[in-house]
Parts: sequence; C-alpha cells; structure tokens
Amino acid sequence: MAEHNDVGKWGEKVAQDYFLTHGYAIAGTNVRIGKVEIDLIVIKDNRICFVEVKTRSTDFKDPAEAIDTRKRARMTKAADLYVHTYNVPHDPQFDIFIVIGNPLHYTVEHIPDAFYPILNNGY
Repeated sequence: MAEHNDVGKWGEKVAQDYFLTHGYAIAGTNVRIGKVEIDLIVIKDNRICFVEVKTRSTDFKDPAEAIDTRKRARMTKAADLYVHTYNVPHDPQFDIFIVIGNPLHYTVEHIPDAFYPILNNGY
C-alpha cells in the first residue's frame, strides 16, 4: 500500500476516535455508494453527517480546498441515495474533518455543515 494511503487510513482513524469521544455514533466507514466513497457517516441527535476526511503531513496547502464543486456534487448525490435507500429519518449535513501532522504530533479541525447540498434543478 502506498504511503499516502497509510496516511489517509490513519487520518480516518483519528476522525473516528474524535467523533466517538464527542458523542457521535459511527454509522459507516468507507461506505461505497455507486462510484463514490464516503469516508465516514456519523449520527448525533437528529443529524446524519457525511464526512470527508482530509489528512496531510503539513499545512502547506489547505486540505479543504481539495473538496471542489465536483466532489461536493458527487457526495450530495451519494448521500441522497443513502438517505433514501435506508429511509434515514435524520437531517443530513456535510462535514469536513482535517488532520494535519503525523501520529506523534497532529492537529485536527472539524468543520460541521462545511457545505450545503448541490441540488439538481430538474426537481
């Protein structure tokens, strides 16, 4: 496995631990919906959060910038399919979780409601 994959898996584990210690339930990890993979799906109160985890070894470039309009649209479509397939009664939200550093020293940032769904005008 490539080193960047190891870093990504480590970042996703950091995110899981963060959400668990902050009262969220983990509904899924690396959930594949069609051709899209949602890193984490977590639930707290009446919210289901579709989380994109971005892990970097340095803060040279803002990791959140990697989540462009196309990625947001794909996440929105996948989340909509997930909610309807499983009759999820919770309000959806899209979060970004950023991990910067290495296992010995790192920082995290949770951005709840990082973006709003991109809706299809055809509805």
